[in-house]
Amino acid sequence: MGQQSLHRDRAQPQPVFPLSDSLPILEHEPPSINTNLETLRRQHQLILNSVGDGVYGVDLHGNVTFVNPAAAAMIGWTVEELIGRSMHAILHHSHADGTSYPLQACPIYAAFQDGIVHRVNDEVFWRKDGSCFPVEYISTPMHDEQGKLIGAVIAFRDITQRKWAETVLQQANEELELKVQERTAELQQLNAQLQELNELKSRLVSMVCHEFRNPLNNILLSVSYLDRYDEQLQPQQKTQHFSDIHTNVDRMTQMIDDILVIGKVEAKKIELQPVSLNLVEFCRQLVEEMQAIAPANPIHFICQRKTLSALIDERLLRSILTNILANSVRYSPANCPIQFKLTCRDEQFTFQVKDQGIGIPADDIPYLFEPFHRGRNVSNIPGTGLGLSIVKKFVDLQQGEIAVQSKVGHGTTFTVRLPRQSNHTA
Repeated sequence: MGQQSLHRDRAQPQPVFPLSDSLPILEHEPPSINTNLETLRRQHQLILNSVGDGVYGVDLHGNVTFVNPAAAAMIGWTVEELIGRSMHAILHHSHADGTSYPLQACPIYAAFQDGIVHRVNDEVFWRKDGSCFPVEYISTPMHDEQGKLIGAVIAFRDITQRKWAETVLQQANEELELKVQERTAELQQLNAQLQELNELKSRLVSMVCHEFRNPLNNILLSVSYLDRYDEQLQPQQKTQHFSDIHTNVDRMTQMIDDILVIGKVEAKKIELQPVSLNLVEFCRQLVEEMQAIAPANPIHFICQRKTLSALIDERLLRSILTNILANSVRYSPANCPIQFKLTCRDEQFTFQVKDQGIGIPADDIPYLFEPFHRGRNVSNIPGTGLGLSIVKKFVDLQQGEIAVQSKVGHGTTFTVRLPRQSNHTA
């Protein structure tokens, strides 16, 4: 379009002129030629004036030879102000970041130096008010009838809306990709949890079968003795067998209860039910209950305060402390004292149970809170291996922490820290 709008019929040379000027009348040309030229000039001017894109021409020095109103309006100048001036200095002097755009690097000027069409869609043009806008442009070399380069025609358009749409689309794509990644990560996490749960269930079933076998065998053995040797057995022997049956049934019942508790925790069906509680009073009562069940090992409760009020879940706290104290009693020799200490510091309640029992092998400590795991040195001491697993889950549920220190033959110390929910102390 640019060459068509600037060239006459190849039989006649074309002068370079601004659109606003009148075509000079050549006295030696017949009136009919002048009329045709004027008509052609007006047609070209009407075409350029009606084009919505910016169009301008430059000579070999880069100065403006013509410019359409759309181009002048986009950069905030009038057509008259632009004619004869360097267009690079007006609208292409800097990059988008404000750094200088060297003339020798300008694709617009390259068009009338190498004679090649240059297309660009990632630069900016500058307005008279100092603002810039993104453009795409094409710089086409312009030749005379002899094929000599005489300048270039540049057509450009403001692509602000397109860039905005591209940015919005890119942001939407990035957000969508991020959501896909997040969803994928969630699904992977859920899948990993599902696999872990399946493995836990498989291991749990295997362990339950194993752990149930012993008490069932013991019950079966006692029933068999009672059935076969009913007349031969002494009353105290019968009583012992009945007692063994009762003990093994209790053991299985406790195991089932513990498994149900673990299942509820895993399924997130246990909710915290905090109540106002005097921890000192609560701990003293708990020690009395434990001593009534297991009087052989004295439990010494220590607390420097007379009262210590807290907002805490009594059921979970009772389960935590009962399991730890029961373990200390179970794995300690008779008449071996157990220390139970309560302190409050740094917005935490700390419960510490220290015994002088058989201790825990170092290799077992990392697995101590896993279901059914028991230390290799427990021998024939009864236990399900579920108590400490429940303790850990209940401590985690209250956003607390539990630590254990132990040495074989020298005892074990459990330390439970729970966040303080009440500032009311005395």
